[in-house]
Amino acid sequence: MQNTSKDSEGGLVLPTVIPVSVRMVIIQVLIAICLYVNSLMILTFFKKAVFFTNTRYIFFAHTLVCDSVYLALSDALLVMSFSRVSITGGLCIFLVVILGNLTIATPMTLTAMSLERYVAICMPLRHSELSTPMRAMYSILLIQALSSVNWIIMISIHFSAVSLKFYTNPLSCSVEQMIVFPWQRHLNSALYQLYFLVMSLVIAFTYVKIMGAARAASSERKTSTNKGLRTVILHGFQLLLCLIQFWCPLIESTVMKINMNLYIELRYFDYICFFLAARCLSPLVYGLRDRDFMVVLKYYALFGHSKVITFNMDKGSRGVLCVALWDSFVSIVKCACRLYFTHL
Repeated sequence: MQNTSKDSEGGLVLPTVIPVSVRMVIIQVLIAICLYVNSLMILTFFKKAVFFTNTRYIFFAHTLVCDSVYLALSDALLVMSFSRVSITGGLCIFLVVILGNLTIATPMTLTAMSLERYVAICMPLRHSELSTPMRAMYSILLIQALSSVNWIIMISIHFSAVSLKFYTNPLSCSVEQMIVFPWQRHLNSALYQLYFLVMSLVIAFTYVKIMGAARAASSERKTSTNKGLRTVILHGFQLLLCLIQFWCPLIESTVMKINMNLYIELRYFDYICFFLAARCLSPLVYGLRDRDFMVVLKYYALFGHSKVITFNMDKGSRGVLCVALWDSFVSIVKCACRLYFTHL
């Protein structure tokens, strides 16, 4: 059965395949899963001091924090829009600017991680010199500064064109509130395209260099080189998803003029495939594929019921000596089942 919804005037009826309430539940479940996994990985990073000395883990943690904040804020705005809750214009601008900053910060961090892999594989003798925790922190500050350039321009235009009453009046918050003049859309789009052109070139450069190193590598180094190559490919795929995000509004605005029902379906599809998926790939790329990180993650995911033996990060990923004990996991499952059935 098709669900029908009306606009604020009560005139336009829009049939949809899936009820809006069901879509909201699906989105909330997906976001909750992503936030849980990201939070668990952030906890894992801060629990082991050995991760603080590795540049790629610092970049990885920064990506997790950016993605988690982005998911939480975008979900809050989505729920407020669904519930028709209004907030003041000043608070709306603040939230929109943070979301805009994080939208650029994540792909920039992915680019920095690809460069780190390039240095580690193609310049191994200089890796310890170039890839240090302090340089990683400076890089994160640079990433945040570059991510803010676009929105500093947008805020400056907004402040000069909007009256002070705007910041105290209640409104339905969205990115559209930042648009005062039509040409701002073109300026915003041009800046985003410039960012992603540069980032795409950098990732393509690292891919070509690492692929050349993989062909020339000895059998002993070929495994780690191929893993680095797969990591760069996954970063490129994430960057592609992030780039498609900025094409979505252009496509959606065109579809809206043709078919409103198709527009609603397209927005739902875009949000899940290009906004949520791009933010949920980071744990897969680094966290779940890294054996050193995974063994510590299992320990905290099972609330300390997994025995972890100390490993040496300097000896590479082969330093993991023990993984989570299966009998500990079984005991947790039995305990959970026992508690469940006793409360039936």
